[in-house]
Amino acid sequence: MADETEIQGAEAQAAPEAAAAAPEGRRERGPRGGRGRGGGDRGGRGRRDDRRGGPGRDEDGGEELIEKLVHINRVSKTVKGGKRFGFAALVVVGDGKGRAGFGHGKAREVPEAISKATAAAKKAMVRVPLREGRTLHHDGLGHFGAGRVHVRSAPAGTGIIAGGPMRAVFESLGVADVVTKSVGTSNPYNMIRATFEALGEQTSPKSVAQRRGKKIADLMARREGLSAAEADAQAEAVTE
Repeated sequence: MADETEIQGAEAQAAPEAAAAAPEGRRERGPRGGRGRGGGDRGGRGRRDDRRGGPGRDEDGGEELIEKLVHINRVSKTVKGGKRFGFAALVVVGDGKGRAGFGHGKAREVPEAISKATAAAKKAMVRVPLREGRTLHHDGLGHFGAGRVHVRSAPAGTGIIAGGPMRAVFESLGVADVVTKSVGTSNPYNMIRATFEALGEQTSPKSVAQRRGKKIADLMARREGLSAAEADAQAEAVTE
């Protein structure tokens, strides 16, 4: 009897402790319901957004870039249940100092499409040598699809003689004086690709002199018919 009384007393004493511990146990198990609170950390949606925006930073350490939205178009995809509508964006990005690139992106919403296109443009940036930091070194021709683009260097004060997509390219590139002509198509995608093909063929006197093993002054004197002193002065002003 003494043993049974001790056992019953121990059970009675343990019951309140178990009852008090039970809510804590439920609270420890409760974070399963707290998935909504912890879901942001577990799912990492915020981290994915950061990673998506990461490539958008310029390689030079967060330098400010010029972003131009050239064209946006509504597109559709036919599926079993009907049509799914989305948007396609074409964006040109440049640093205003001789680097530029273009990209396009598709998404269900306009801001996301622009974000994708901007990230693609930043990854595809190329460097174009500029004369005196304001115009091209020489004339060029670009061809893509049905589009043909002519670009010409111009004297100071001319401005950007270009329209539509081509103007966005030269403004983001940092060109202040240029004359252009586009024939064959008004498709902004083909015009942009043809323009970048023409810019990709640009060469500077410095690179030509290194390739041919000559002095920059010799090339300048022969091309523009300058005297030796004038050619030396212009050669010293050539930075790229």
